[in-house]
Amino acid sequence: MSRILVPPALAEQRALGPAWGAWLDRLPALAAALLDEWELTIDGEARHGFCSLVLPVTSAEGPAALKLGFDEDQESDHEALALQHWGGRGAVRLLRADPGRRALLLERLHHRDLATAGELEACEVVAGLYARIRRPAPPQLRTVTSYVERWVAPLADLPRDAPVPRRLVEQAVHLARELVVDPASTGVLVHGDLHHHNVLAADREPWLVIDPKPMSGDQHYEPAPMLWNCWERVVASGDVRGAVRRRFHTLVDGAGLDEERARDWVVVRTVTNAHWAIEDADRADRALTAEERAWITRCIAIAKAVQD
Repeated sequence: MSRILVPPALAEQRALGPAWGAWLDRLPALAAALLDEWELTIDGEARHGFCSLVLPVTSAEGPAALKLGFDEDQESDHEALALQHWGGRGAVRLLRADPGRRALLLERLHHRDLATAGELEACEVVAGLYARIRRPAPPQLRTVTSYVERWVAPLADLPRDAPVPRRLVEQAVHLARELVVDPASTGVLVHGDLHHHNVLAADREPWLVIDPKPMSGDQHYEPAPMLWNCWERVVASGDVRGAVRRRFHTLVDGAGLDEERARDWVVVRTVTNAHWAIEDADRADRALTAEERAWITRCIAIAKAVQD
């Protein structure tokens, strides 16, 4: 039986609480059991995301990847369902799944992600993938609006001295409330976290989507992560506003999205993200860290850039 070692960087998640520690403790035995049950052999070094372990394996069908996810990550509850609906069209192909154990057997992709592509090329690729993965949402999925509805109430109560411009807070609250009651805000299977690092190179197609956080939503909800990821490129351009706008318009134009609606969702998502950083510090009864302040600044810069 193969000895499973949890990568040190993933093991650091133990600091996030008892549930993480319990999962990390179970992980080696779970992986070993699935390797045996599914007749898989490890044939490379383990990789990981924020809340998953990925083992390169050989199966009866050839090279594959065994993904084991954190069992309390609600965002990934229906990852297998989304992958089944996509059927390998624009996304990694699902070979086998045990949703109860958060285990997925996936086709093997390359390690190279879309961050290795050019700045606007990456946006063009993702814009094309939006259309490839567009499907009616299965009824089991939570709605984007159910999440947004929960985000709005505490955002509306954000103190005026918080490090987010009041006009952006009020705008985000107003837009969120309008979007929540709009029937067009649900019904489409959305990835939820589609960005450079969740698109990998492949043999079957040049690029394939991985790691969905599926919801029933609005395709215009999707672009925001492509704006805040690979931020060092935006800063290095020397023109943050211009770089963000080029990304945004490349995504919107390439996917044929409605610019105003996409912009509204970007404002809601970025201001909400900034608020979460503030909430994290408040819950811990501490000042914002330098990293949190930088993240808030990034979110504000994006919200401003897409509408200035």
